[in-house]
Parts: sequence; C-alpha cells; structure tokens
Amino acid sequence: MQVIGAARTPLRDFYHAIMRFSWPATLIVISGADLGLNALFAFGYLAIGGVENARRGSWIDAFFFSVQTFGTIGYGTLTPGTTAANVLVVFESVISLVFTALATGLVFAKFSLPTARVMFTREATISIMNGVPTLSFRLGNLRSNQIVEAHVRVALTRTERTRENRTFYRMVDLPLVRERIPSLSRSWTVLHVIDEKSPLFGETPESLEAKEAEVDVSIVGTDNLWMQSVHARHRYMWNEIAWGKRHADVLTEKGETLILDLRKFHDLEADDRA
Repeated sequence: MQVIGAARTPLRDFYHAIMRFSWPATLIVISGADLGLNALFAFGYLAIGGVENARRGSWIDAFFFSVQTFGTIGYGTLTPGTTAANVLVVFESVISLVFTALATGLVFAKFSLPTARVMFTREATISIMNGVPTLSFRLGNLRSNQIVEAHVRVALTRTERTRENRTFYRMVDLPLVRERIPSLSRSWTVLHVIDEKSPLFGETPESLEAKEAEVDVSIVGTDNLWMQSVHARHRYMWNEIAWGKRHADVLTEKGETLILDLRKFHDLEADDRA
C-alpha cells in the first residue's frame, strides 16, 4: 500500500525502522554510522591539527586517531597535543558514549525480541467436508518451542458498490470451527464452514476475482520460552484459493508412533466430493 500525505517523522520512527531491518542490514547501518562519525571527526582533527606523531595533512592518520578515541583504544602513538585537539577529544568521547549505548541497546533489543516463525500453506482450499463447502488452510510453528493459547482470526476483504455507486472496501470476519488452540506446534488446520451465514456463501472464483477478494489471517499467542506475545500474519489473494482441492494428510500412524511429514505440508489433492 502506498500512503500519500502522511507526516514524515524519520528520526522519531528510526528506532522502529531499525528493529524491522534484517541482521545484515542492521550491522551495515551500525558500522556505517560508526565509520561516518569517525570520518567526520577526522576532518575536524585535520582542520585544527594538534595530533602528535600524525603526518602533516594526513587525513588517514587523523581517521585512525579518531577510531582509537571513539573506541577508547588509546595505543599511545597518536595523542592530542593542543588544547583544541583535547577539546575535540572530549566532545568525541561524549558522542562515542552515547553512540555505544544506543548501538548496544539496539543489538540487545533485537536479540531479546521474541519472534514467531509460523509457516502457512501456499494456498487455501475450498472443498467438501461433512457435506458442506469449507474453506481451509494449514499453519505450523517452524520452531521447536510451543506457542501457547494461540488465537487465530480470519477476515475477508472485498470491494463492494454502495447504492450511491461508490467503491467501498469492506472487511468481514469469517467465523471458524475452532479459533483457539492450547498449544501450537507443527501443524494446525484452520476451517471456516461456508453455510448460509458465511460471507463466502454463493461466491465463485469469478466473483471473488471481480471483488478483488483477500483472506487475511492473523495469529497471536505466547512464546512458552520467553513468555511474551508473538504474532504472525498471512494473506491469501483470490487466485491463491484452490477450489475443489484439499490439503494432503501429513499425519500417519506407525504402530504407536504418530508421524508428521512436513514434506507434504503444501501438497494438494483433488477432492472427489467437490
């Protein structure tokens, strides 16, 4: 979605933006900011001079001195020799302290942030179950932990025309056979019965395409390791709903052992009853 006219607050939202970055992107941003600050201070040292044992006019020596100061390394070879240089060292030390605190807090926050790794089937299906058309899809927890008190909600978003002949985007909830599970592990099949009360009643692939229909799924639960809330979302477009198909069984019994075959997680089978 492209948003036009929203107030831009890059500094206010910078922390949240970094938290959404991947780890490689985060490390690149932190490293780039560190090198950029040192390069800036290097120009300052080069302008005022006063760095002992540095070659005259050498920006690289000033940069190395800045890095040693910023990182509180202090080899002793390059040292401030004038009052102006010492003042700039004090200022850089304060900036270094703040930057290190912010970078450390950011890295710790990303490490300690619990996230869910929930996998959804590539397609939702509509097939006959107990004699009634039923929308279904499968989801599973990719981690070995448990998501306790997992709660899933499903909504249908579609375009409608009002009596004034205006386009209106409506979102309606799809009631589920079971919307809460005590503990989510590897697999859970979510079902919505398409009866007379269902918003999908009477719909066809063509009508869903005309209405630009989307099925939005959200799941919220508590990570049993961190004891904090985790969530995941997924969206099925109208062309990602397989009509007359069902998901292949992933559970089989072998003696007293129940076997879960995740290789069939996304597999579809023809529904002979459709």
